[in-house]
Amino acid sequence: MRAQSHAILTSSATVLADDPALTVRWAELDASTQASYPQENLRQPVRIVIDSQNRVTPAHRIVQQPGETWIARTQEDSRAWPDSVRTISVPAHNGHLDLVVLMMQLGRQQINSIWVEAGPGLAGALLQAGLVDELIVYVAPKLLGTQARGLCELPGLEKLADAPQFTFSEIRHVGPDVCLHMVSA
Repeated sequence: MRAQSHAILTSSATVLADDPALTVRWAELDASTQASYPQENLRQPVRIVIDSQNRVTPAHRIVQQPGETWIARTQEDSRAWPDSVRTISVPAHNGHLDLVVLMMQLGRQQINSIWVEAGPGLAGALLQAGLVDELIVYVAPKLLGTQARGLCELPGLEKLADAPQFTFSEIRHVGPDVCLHMVSA
């Protein structure tokens, strides 16, 4: 999925918690994709980090990977960054980076297909802003209690009628799990 996207979007919270690389790994691609795209032609999607509090540093893995990393910020940052890092200035809205403005800026840069790998905060904010066209959810045959982290934070959402609406486009087994592919209704 990463390889099919123009960009991969994450949050500074995910970078701080996991220190991800967020790269396409040629060795993990299926054989037909490897045959079509030799390793030397592998294109890395732009990695985009939402970092309104300037918490990501040049020491994080995401910044040190091949390809470009764009950091979306609401405030200036005076640190020295590698040439592969670009800062995007985005205004704040209700105390958070304005996701709608960010998406408009990315569209002007021909970033039209974005794969999101983030926790419940950013996932919920994107859903609440109506910025999710497709949702791919993997469900394991396990149950967790109320203390577990949820899929997304949707504060104030208490009625099904108010929930973001999706329709299933595909349901398939992936090992012991189920993959739910949904599109916005």
